[in-house]
Amino acid sequence: MRFNRRIALSAASAVALVAGLTVTAAVATPATASGPDTTYLVLAPQGGSLAAAAARVDAAGGTVVASYGQIGVLVARSTNLSFDTMVAGAGVEAVASTTGFGTVLDDDTVMETVESATVEPTGDPTGEPLFGLQWDMTQIDVEAAHAVTTGDPSIVVGVLDSGISSTHPDLVTQIAKDKSASCLGGVVDTTEAAWNPTTSSHGTHVAGTIAGAINGVGVTGVAPGVKVASVKVVNDDGFIYPEAAVCGFIWAADHGMRVTNNSYFIDPWQWNCRNDARQRPVWEAVQRALRYSANKGVLNFASAGNANVDLQHKFVDSGSPNDGSAPPEDRIITGACLDLPAEAPGVVTVSAVGTVRLKSYYSSYGEGVVDVAAPGGDTRQPNPAVSTTANAVLSSVFNTVTHVNGWGYMQGTSMASPHAAGVAALALSVHPGLTPGALAALVERTAEQLPCPAGIYDPRPGLPQFQAECSGGNRNSFYGAGEVNAFNAVQ
Repeated sequence: MRFNRRIALSAASAVALVAGLTVTAAVATPATASGPDTTYLVLAPQGGSLAAAAARVDAAGGTVVASYGQIGVLVARSTNLSFDTMVAGAGVEAVASTTGFGTVLDDDTVMETVESATVEPTGDPTGEPLFGLQWDMTQIDVEAAHAVTTGDPSIVVGVLDSGISSTHPDLVTQIAKDKSASCLGGVVDTTEAAWNPTTSSHGTHVAGTIAGAINGVGVTGVAPGVKVASVKVVNDDGFIYPEAAVCGFIWAADHGMRVTNNSYFIDPWQWNCRNDARQRPVWEAVQRALRYSANKGVLNFASAGNANVDLQHKFVDSGSPNDGSAPPEDRIITGACLDLPAEAPGVVTVSAVGTVRLKSYYSSYGEGVVDVAAPGGDTRQPNPAVSTTANAVLSSVFNTVTHVNGWGYMQGTSMASPHAAGVAALALSVHPGLTPGALAALVERTAEQLPCPAGIYDPRPGLPQFQAECSGGNRNSFYGAGEVNAFNAVQ
C-alpha cells in the first residue's frame, strides 16, 4: 500500500530552575524513530467518545484519517516506529498495524470475452442477446422469477469490490451513484472516478451478475430491477486491507443498502486468529462493523474461497501470508481462526457449483460454515479432461488497459456469491419487511437441496489436491442448504 511519506519527530525539553542556584539545566528526551507511513486500526471502547483515543493518536505522532464513531474505531497513520506502544493507554482498547494484512483478489482474470449484438429490448431476460450463454441464470430459475418480479429499484445491493464501470451499457442505468464511494485507505471518497475500476474488472463482473439490465444488449442479472452501489475496497495493486473493508461495511449500512456482496477475504493469512495478538484487533474491528451493519438492516453475503479447504476442519496453514509481506510459515489453525468475512456470524457464506450442480473443483466448503451454494462456474464440468470456457460464468467486464466495456467469462466462489445476493434482492422486493435474519432464512429455506457425492469427491482425477469429502445430510458441507433458487425465493 502506498502513502506519502512524512516525518514525525517528537522532542521534549525541560528547564529546571533550582532555588539558590544560578545554573540552568536542559534535558532532552530522544526523538522517536521514524519509518514508513503506516496505517493502524485503533479501537476505543464502544459506545463512548473517541476523543481520548484521538488525543492519544496525536500524542503518539499519528494522524487520524478516518473516524468511525458508530463502532469505536479510528483509522490512523504514523511514521513513528513506536506508535503502537505509545498510543496504548486510557481510551484505547487495542491497536494494530494493517501492514502485511492485505490480500489479493481471487479470480481476476477474464478467461475469454464475447461480442454482443444490440436488439430491441423486450423486457424479457431471454431476449437479451447473450442470455443463451447464461446457463447460470437458467440453473437458478431466473426466467420464472422475473415473471413475478425483476426487483424493486429502491433495493440497493452494495458491491464491496474493485469498483464498477459506470459507463458499461449493462450497468449505466443500474448504479446508485449517490450511494457509491471508494473506501481505499479506510477513507471515503465519493467522486465517480474514485469508485470506478482502475486495475481490475472483478467488481464489474460481480455487478453484472447481480443487476445487469434487460436493455437489448449483453446479459441480464439475477435482479435487473434493483440497483447496485460501487463500494471500492480493492486498491490498484489488487489488495483488500481491513480498514477498507470496515469502511465499506459502515458506508453500506449508513446509506440504506439492504444487501452487500463480498467476494474476497480480509487478511493474507488465510484465517484470522483471535488468539494471535497481531490479528485480534483486526478481527474485533471487522466484527464491530459487521454487527453494526446487521443492526442497520443489512444482510452480507461472502464467497467461501477457492482453496478447496474444509473450513470446518482446519489444521495447518502452510501458505500464509500470501501477499509477499513475509515468507509463508506453518501455523496450527484452531477454532479461534476464521476466514473473514465468510465465517463471521450473520454472514451468508456461499460455495460454488458448476453446470452439473456439483461442487466446483476449487470451491472451499465446510459443514456449519457454508450456508448455500450458487453457480460459480467450473470449466472442468462435466468433462474433467477438457477445459470448457463456456462453463464459467458470463457477465459484464471492463478492460482496464483499453477502457473498453464488454462481456467475459470468470469462475470462482467470487462469481457464486453475487448470484445469492441477487436472489436475496429479489426476495426483498417481494417481502420488503424482512429482517436480515429472516431474509437469510428465506434464501436458505427456498434453496434446492443437493446431496453429498458418494465417497471421496475427485473432480480432477490425477490431481489429489482437488479431492474432498462431503459430510452431512440435507444440509451438508459442500452445499449448505442447497443451491439458491430465484423463483422459489419470490413465492
